[in-house]
Amino acid sequence: MTAGGLDALAPLPSDAPDPAAEVARITRAAGSSFGPGMAILPRARREGMWALYAFSRVIDDIADEDWPLADKHRLLDAWRGEIAALYAGRPVSAIGRALAAPVARYDLPQAEFLALIEGMQMDADGPIVAPPMATLRLYTRRVAGAVGMLSMRIFGAWRGEVSERFAAALGDALQLTNILRDVEEDAALGRLYLPREMLEQHGMPTTPEGVVNHPALPALGSELGALARAEFDTARGLVAAHDRLRLAPALMMMGVYEAYLNRMAARGFARARVTISKPSKLLAGVSCVLSPARSRRDA
Repeated sequence: MTAGGLDALAPLPSDAPDPAAEVARITRAAGSSFGPGMAILPRARREGMWALYAFSRVIDDIADEDWPLADKHRLLDAWRGEIAALYAGRPVSAIGRALAAPVARYDLPQAEFLALIEGMQMDADGPIVAPPMATLRLYTRRVAGAVGMLSMRIFGAWRGEVSERFAAALGDALQLTNILRDVEEDAALGRLYLPREMLEQHGMPTTPEGVVNHPALPALGSELGALARAEFDTARGLVAAHDRLRLAPALMMMGVYEAYLNRMAARGFARARVTISKPSKLLAGVSCVLSPARSRRDA
């Protein structure tokens, strides 16, 4: 990528008349599972989620690109500065300006934005290879839990400590499911997010290239899948403490990712990356909103 492409990920000053349109463009261009769950939100909340997603997407791209570490540090530090400016009432970038209203309206904590940057810093400083379980938990809390803590407030679903537990559990479940889906893809990038303790327990190497074709990988996948399932179940047990309509976007994501987990389990956690069609994703998401308990069995 060119230097111009790198600098395009910096929080550059923007005089765009409609920063909300810019974050909506970033969200649509990503083509992720994120969109359908956000479409059901009222406009102000939807725009808040677009702004959060755009911020997450940009700093994730900084961590993922094959650039010198010094450049990644410079850009992530620039975003730390933009978050500080945002909370001082002086954001300059389109994303920062788009976040200004949601931060004020939904009382979004600055610490969660900084935690998300710290999670991306872990990837930037990596690659992460066979982390101890405690490090993996810290990583998932930062890259997924932080987004959940912010999203719950934007949804209007925040109920204090019980929402914190819900967001942390669901964030862990989603991230662990992603790790299981992406073992081969991550290994091609020199990454291995599977926890060191499980690798050693199953007699597996702690190198990306040594894990992909290892005969014990399905057994490890089943064990890590059970951990993800337990986190889904923890989150499911906390749904009743919330207004389910307010929680609907999170439940849609839960339904889709649990469907991924169910499909991997049905295939014995074989190597090939599982995919789900858009109609099936929508069905899984809506089913979880309507009946979270049933979604565990049928997604």
